[in-house]
Amino acid sequence: MLACQVSIPVTDNAAQRDEHVDRLAVKISEALSSHNAELVVLPELCTIDYSRASFDHLANLAETLDGRTVSVMAALAKKYSSAMVFGMPRQDQGHYFISQVVLDAAGELLGCYDKLHICQYGASMEKEYFQRGNNTTVFELRGFRFAPIICYDIRIPELSRTLAIDQNVHCILHCGAYFRDESFATWHSFVTTRAMENQLYIVSLNRAGKCYGDSIFCPPWVDQNHPAELFDPHREELRFLQINRQRMVQVRAEYTFLADRLPDYAVLT
Repeated sequence: MLACQVSIPVTDNAAQRDEHVDRLAVKISEALSSHNAELVVLPELCTIDYSRASFDHLANLAETLDGRTVSVMAALAKKYSSAMVFGMPRQDQGHYFISQVVLDAAGELLGCYDKLHICQYGASMEKEYFQRGNNTTVFELRGFRFAPIICYDIRIPELSRTLAIDQNVHCILHCGAYFRDESFATWHSFVTTRAMENQLYIVSLNRAGKCYGDSIFCPPWVDQNHPAELFDPHREELRFLQINRQRMVQVRAEYTFLADRLPDYAVLT
């Protein structure tokens, strides 16, 4: 897969948003022209600046699933036969959602995940603008099962556990907009814990910039011989990543804590 830690400029009108999306498409196209990827992943709300100023203009910046950004990404998917997962503010019947859109390699809509847990602390003010979603989205590619989650979702363990156990997901695509506020230092710890406790892969993808960066790719077990991959602390980086089913099988055979869970903890006294 191609994981894109990209910069997002100030966007307070649709023209600025569209120019930015076109530049993103060029960067992705340049990367895919030299190296094939079956899946391209972009961060949370990658079409707009994450700020109150942008959120105040959601009436102009948010899009529908048949809007321009989806059209641009669908053309990329078709050209390079790559599935696409990208974030945008979505509008539906007067409500706004923080969404990750999933397109297949033919550019067709596979699904749309709306952020389940809306963040309201530190640099985040999402509850003032967005509704929470009510669904998970799981899709298959080359025999692997993927699920997008968004930023604050990683801090709620029940969601990742449900995806891993009940929906048999092999890789969580954790797409964020992690600003360097007081919670930034704990982000990697949550990602590493979710990957190891559920014994799956997690791509935790941030946007680039002075106050962002530091994306991380965690395998299903992390130690000195199998470290997580860290992206640049600030700069843009489009990095190719691989997941390996045999590694998951091996980890779950060596470390059996998923199999050793009790069937029901609610009945304990």
